Amino acid sequence: MKLDLTPITSKIPQSENAQTVFRLSVFVILAAVIVLIFPRYSNAFRYHFELGKPWGYNALTADFDFPIYKTDEQLAREQAQLLSTLTPTYQYIRGAQRQVMVISLLDKEWLESAGHNRIAVEQGRTTRTYPLSDIYTPKSAYEHFGYDCAQNLVLDTAVTNATRDKLLSTLSPTQGLVQKGEKIIDRGDIVTERNYQILQSLRKAYDDESLGTKQRTISIMGETILVLLFLCLFVIYLYVFRRAYLRSTATVLFFCLQMFIVIALACLALRFNLSVYLIPFAWVPILTRVFFDSRTALFLHFTTILITSIVVPAPVEFFFIQIVVGMVAISSLSDMTRRAQLVQTAAWILLAQTVSYTAITFAQTGAWSALDPWMYLYFVICALLTIGCYGLIYTFEKLFRFISSITLVELTDLNSDLLHALAERAPGTFQHSMQVSNLAAEAAKAIGANALLVRTGALYHDIGKITDPLYFTENQNNGENPLLQMDPRDAAQVVISHVAEGEKIARRNHLPEVIINFITTHHGTSLVRYFYNTYCNTHPGESVDQSLFRYPGSKPTTKEGAILMMADAIEARSRSLSDFSEATIRQAVNQMIDAQIADGQFAETPLSFKDVEDIRLVFVSRLTAMNHHRISYPTLNNGK
Repeated sequence: MKLDLTPITSKIPQSENAQTVFRLSVFVILAAVIVLIFPRYSNAFRYHFELGKPWGYNALTADFDFPIYKTDEQLAREQAQLLSTLTPTYQYIRGAQRQVMVISLLDKEWLESAGHNRIAVEQGRTTRTYPLSDIYTPKSAYEHFGYDCAQNLVLDTAVTNATRDKLLSTLSPTQGLVQKGEKIIDRGDIVTERNYQILQSLRKAYDDESLGTKQRTISIMGETILVLLFLCLFVIYLYVFRRAYLRSTATVLFFCLQMFIVIALACLALRFNLSVYLIPFAWVPILTRVFFDSRTALFLHFTTILITSIVVPAPVEFFFIQIVVGMVAISSLSDMTRRAQLVQTAAWILLAQTVSYTAITFAQTGAWSALDPWMYLYFVICALLTIGCYGLIYTFEKLFRFISSITLVELTDLNSDLLHALAERAPGTFQHSMQVSNLAAEAAKAIGANALLVRTGALYHDIGKITDPLYFTENQNNGENPLLQMDPRDAAQVVISHVAEGEKIARRNHLPEVIINFITTHHGTSLVRYFYNTYCNTHPGESVDQSLFRYPGSKPTTKEGAILMMADAIEARSRSLSDFSEATIRQAVNQMIDAQIADGQFAETPLSFKDVEDIRLVFVSRLTAMNHHRISYPTLNNGK
């Protein structure tokens, strides 16, 4: 079966209003599905408790009278003790020798193993009881009397079973009664064997259908409100701090799908009586951190475990351990660029789970015996499953058109086929791209943008120049520029075409959409100023159609896109300078950035004035360092 990795973004509504309704409905549908898949425990009885662990709820009092049921072990012991007093009844076969009572060897072995030391023998209308020691088998009778004795006793099954049933009917399944209003257990009390027995009895009492149906409805209503509340809090967080995420339908679907997968796995484990600690809840913060930011990863993780805590046993312990897991996962995976980092994160998660479980168990019980050795095995399995998150990264990249740091690192490999082709066919463009990537990455670091992303985008932004490299000055070694022999309007179109060509080449080589966006926006809607000015100067007084000299766009919408546009223009401008003093470079940087701002190229980006000033400083500093003056080495007087 082939996995369909068609991007989800191609299957969602396109209009803004429809998308808004769709995004909100996704959260509502998620809440409904989660409540439906929640495991149901004994109708309305929704308390979770474990023997030897503290009671994690408020004081519990009985709402009605209910009996205390004996445990299965108690009933088994009492039944065995009661049945040992049973006297099986045998029928005497007339015509056989009277002086010896003989039964089959199988019956004798059964009586001894069941602990029966007497049997009742019916002879006509009378019934007499004999000790088992007076009853022989054919073999023991021959050994004792010296002659063959046939079996003359046969078990009367009907009478024996009737006696057995009458005996068992006297056994009560309960021991004592809890009266309405009586306190059962208080918050923080350790669940002892007695408490456990009473709580199990209360759970059984809730199985009464007349009581359970009403309270089950109220319980489901409470679950629904809680799930909606937690999801609403997450939506509010997105609206206040990460509104761009909330406006992206693909991002909303990604968040909801993560929560659903992990919660569904937890519910499945509970239904099959497996430990919930086998489920790798760290998937949520890891995947979110790989594609987005740490704060959102932690908030989404909190939301997920809050919802899961509604149904898991020992919710306080579960919530405490998983909070630690989420914090450790995010802290140890600040920027995932190597597969080995995921293994290290899994190791830290294993250590965190082990320490937190041991600590909370000691704090609650104060006893070594309360530690469950199986829990540590669950933690090891969970850590191994966490490493499997690596495969999900690729899947989510394709489904949602996201890009991870791992993919970006792979794309920056200069030995890749596409970059190798650029270096061979357009070496000047390749060197220009390398310089732009260094400039842009340093500027991105200065303002807190994604340096790895803009570095990768810069390496590919001029990939379209592979088609006709000699039309671009950086690739012209003999000083001849064929564009100067053309009409300025045609020459401008040749230059502009490298953007469209770059997009075609990128799509043909399956580059991620976010990298293609750098290619199509790195010139925005700016003018090919050289040929525009040339045409205006040679055609004075003529009304010039600027669209013939303007890039088709679109304009950059991110900080990274704006940084690349600045770095690309400034690096190219710096090559035309004859004086590389700091003052000259600063003047060139300011002129170029001011012109782009005046042209409205950054109007759709979230850049602040401070960001622009910090970028200017980085460019001046880096260009000055790159073009620093070197001293000339003197030669020896003898010319050697």
